[in-house]
Amino acid sequence: MARVALVTGGTRGIGAAISLALKAAGCKVAANYAGNDEAAQKFKAESGIPVFKWDVSDFAACQQGIAQVEQALGGPVEILVNNAGITRDTTFHRMSLEQWRQVMATNVDSLFAMTRPVWEGMRSRKWGRVINIGSINGQKGQFGQVNYSAAKAAALGFTKALAQEGAALGITVNCICPGYIGTEMVKAVPEDVLKSKILPQIPVGRLGEPEEIARCVVFLASEDAGFITGATLSANGGQYMA
Repeated sequence: MARVALVTGGTRGIGAAISLALKAAGCKVAANYAGNDEAAQKFKAESGIPVFKWDVSDFAACQQGIAQVEQALGGPVEILVNNAGITRDTTFHRMSLEQWRQVMATNVDSLFAMTRPVWEGMRSRKWGRVINIGSINGQKGQFGQVNYSAAKAAALGFTKALAQEGAALGITVNCICPGYIGTEMVKAVPEDVLKSKILPQIPVGRLGEPEEIARCVVFLASEDAGFITGATLSANGGQYMA
């Protein structure tokens, strides 16, 4: 029987690629999204993947949303991909408390709010996959991203600690840290900035593709990755080697 996979922020960018790749791998996939109804409905129409709207920083909303997913897809969530994230970039001396809290709520609180409701089921079934999408900037830090870098560093600690609790129960918890990926946001950077400032930092000489991150997720979600837990998979073209 196909396993049920839930991808947060799963209708655009890296999240959409992950949703599509998990479906192609044979999973029954649900894609969560926060606000862009037009993009979500377009993704649903093109992919056939059902979409569900809720705020991943809201614990009650996550509980209700996960229950809806499990009812609609006919089974418990066994693969959870915590991909949803936001940025509110500015230098620290200009950063407001609101900019700090917004990033922490969506990028860190969501890890608890999404994972806690599925954890007991994974424990009782003695199988589960939790895959957190971090960032190269959570590993090395980034100017103008104190809030985002701190949040993505928190994802690494969350991953390592929870992996220890799930290991003996057949649950793996891992983190993927992408570098610069060719999403709409990155491709919107002026070409001269891309060529002069960004690409020279990447030894392979190009941006990553969303599908390359998706393939990492599919592997970590598979039976083949059962001996890998608490790991950080850096997919950044050699830009930062940890």
